[in-house]
Amino acid sequence: MEVRGPSVNVDHIERALQHFNPLRLLLVALALGAAAILFVACGGDEEQPQPEAQQQRVAQTERTQTEQDQQEATRQERQATIQQQQQQSGAAQAQAGASDDADPLAPRERGEFRIARNEPINLDPAQITDVSSAVIAVEIFGGLLVLDRDLRIAPDLAESVPGPTINDDGTVTYRFTIRDNATFHDGKAITADDFKWSLERNLRPETLSPTAPDFLGDIVGAAEYVRGRADEVVGIQVVDEYTLDITILQATPVFLYKLTYPTGYVLDREQVEADPERWALNPNGSGPFRLTEWQLGEGLTLERFDDYHLEPAGVAKVSVRFAGGSVEQFENDELDQAFVGLNDIERVRDPASDLNAQYVTRSELSIFYLAFNVSTPPFDDVNVRLALAHSIDKTTITQEVQDDLLIQARQIVPPGLVAHDSDYPGLVFDPELAQEYLAASRYAGTPLLDEIRLTISGAGATPGPSIEAIQDMWRQHLGLEVEIQQVEFASFISDIDRGLYGFFSLGWSLDYPDPHNVLDYKFHSASLGNDTQLNDAEIDAKLEQARYSFDQEMRTNLYREIDRALVEGAVWIPLYYSVAHELVKPYVQNYEPTRMVIPHLRFVSIEE
Repeated sequence: MEVRGPSVNVDHIERALQHFNPLRLLLVALALGAAAILFVACGGDEEQPQPEAQQQRVAQTERTQTEQDQQEATRQERQATIQQQQQQSGAAQAQAGASDDADPLAPRERGEFRIARNEPINLDPAQITDVSSAVIAVEIFGGLLVLDRDLRIAPDLAESVPGPTINDDGTVTYRFTIRDNATFHDGKAITADDFKWSLERNLRPETLSPTAPDFLGDIVGAAEYVRGRADEVVGIQVVDEYTLDITILQATPVFLYKLTYPTGYVLDREQVEADPERWALNPNGSGPFRLTEWQLGEGLTLERFDDYHLEPAGVAKVSVRFAGGSVEQFENDELDQAFVGLNDIERVRDPASDLNAQYVTRSELSIFYLAFNVSTPPFDDVNVRLALAHSIDKTTITQEVQDDLLIQARQIVPPGLVAHDSDYPGLVFDPELAQEYLAASRYAGTPLLDEIRLTISGAGATPGPSIEAIQDMWRQHLGLEVEIQQVEFASFISDIDRGLYGFFSLGWSLDYPDPHNVLDYKFHSASLGNDTQLNDAEIDAKLEQARYSFDQEMRTNLYREIDRALVEGAVWIPLYYSVAHELVKPYVQNYEPTRMVIPHLRFVSIEE
């Protein structure tokens, strides 16, 4: 998912990026940028009739500004309603008086796991585009398939992972058998009709899902349905009570991955239709945990669903605290797990420290970067982009500013995927070369170079030590005074989607472990996620070739070629790959940081 989340200080960068996607999604707006839950693009060859999903993307890309404004207004109105309901709920709880169980400082109960996370923005799976929401939603809801802790596709509400059936017309059908013991949290059985309704609801035009058209767009008839030209998605067919056929336009190695994203989760139709605006504040899910309490700005409580169709969770309750998550809270026994930031990393890494034995770390499938809208002056000149890129000393930032909390990025695809090339040097720090590129720019000597602005998500505080260091490098090596503009998170993401910023800082957290989730979604010219406005026919052709190929070696080579072209054209300036730095109490069993957003809390147990 493009996973996006609220702004946090760079000192806690690893905390904000704990991981869905794709989701495509993902995604968190940081002092450096935002992490993303990803969308998936799909399309066709220019010399052949375009598949329906590609036509849909082209049509959506060409929507008028009026239509975009109307949709954005509806989204903001819906979000305001949810926030208002949360505030009313919080006020009512405050008036009634908080219970001991709700007190963030209360002693740990038997079977309770106390953790820190950012507050969800929205738990409606059709609307989730941020990591903060996704990490909670994956524990409450479920779909046909899921990514396991090794990031392999595994059955969830389906009995097994189905194989493809190739049809005479080139379409591909997957037949899913739903477990006969699968129920919603209220005990209602989950059927094939529930899945058909849920998938179609997420694709429905009035749902305004920013992710469903991409994640479900491969399905036959999805494009017509999204555009209001069909009464159903013909590629989703109920065979019987527990059997569902899903037919896609053509074979692709990533479709089953897409079904693990929140847009593939099953929803309780009765609940959603009874209260369309507020149901997600207390959803009747199907996952290993039930949401039993949500205190605005403080925390939420997840309780074990004892009738879960897989093995029930090892802990009775997960108490999620929104505020803090600090090492100090961990040391005071207020948390069983905490994130380690810049202020504490040195002593936590010290073998002589009592905390060192409780320290765990793991690289994540996510990247932070600076991005350009390549259609906007002066960033439509590659020389300007290359000048800004070559004047950034990433080694100094990662080692001295960040104390090795993150890993320097030289390319887009993160380590851990076969398409990552650890020998590729990227664009090296070279101030003299940077000056040559700037002088060669057609904008040299024009006021546009004196008016460059980098937009980040923030609330007006300092932009963070890394951004400030980069800003100083541009000043020192290029003589450019780059303005740092901070924009409130919701507006920031909306404005990027609408192409309103020429230069911005973001982060991307993969929703599934395939380069398609970042390279195709973010850079194909017809993708809804192409916020750089890149339109490169050669890159498009390679992306489309990799999109439908099952030759892993060829896909790897294509993605490496695409990655290099994007880096060397400075469409993105890759900065860092994220790393989780956490503390975990010794009595917590089977907990480990995840590389991306997946359901994992049910595996945890507490040694009492």
